Amino acid sequence: MTHLLLVRYFAGARAAAGRPEEKVEAATLAELVAAVTAERPRLAGVLTACSFLVDGTAWRDRDAALPPAATVDVLPPFAGG
Repeated sequence: MTHLLLVRYFAGARAAAGRPEEKVEAATLAELVAAVTAERPRLAGVLTACSFLVDGTAWRDRDAALPPAATVDVLPPFAGG
């Protein structure tokens, strides 16, 4: 079952997406990534290195069902110290 999710992009992911956030319908993280990259090849390249937080929790299983109305944060690797 798909849900309407809020996707928030940070740093390089925001630049590649061309927006700070958007609403996307998806059931899994894999579906969400496919939906947001369908017409944005630059974003697809960036997302290969990104981490995802779902409602503040690290989410690694791209095939696990996402909770309804979740917020998904897209975090590219950060440098610094």
